Amino acid sequence: MADELMIGTTNAVALVSGTSMEKLLKPLKQEILLYDTYVAGTGYINDKTILDELKNGDVLWLQREPENKFDEKAILVLDGKKRKIGYVPESDNTVFSRLMDAGKYLTAKIVKMETKGSFRQINISIFLVDF
Repeated sequence: MADELMIGTTNAVALVSGTSMEKLLKPLKQEILLYDTYVAGTGYINDKTILDELKNGDVLWLQREPENKFDEKAILVLDGKKRKIGYVPESDNTVFSRLMDAGKYLTAKIVKMETKGSFRQINISIFLVDF
């Protein structure tokens, strides 16, 4: 796996996101829709006010969490400020964790949010960002 675009455990493409380098790469960027799912574990985050700031269309960061003691394939879902809002469901994360471990850059976008009592369901689409 020496040919991967990796620096440490961070995807090199992710390193340029939010920088002037991203503007240079943007015309070459293609987002490929992989899967529609939801954000699991939103009821367990410490600061639930983060969920009030989210809106449809927001781009979310996906980050591997291999040291997770409950799921070695865990993928964190983070908001635009890189605050934890939950996880890709365990039932959906096998292929995505393999892609990310191979150096692929994945993101998500919020497609629908529903409040059901005190529970907030956040439906997302997961994309492979290709250059």
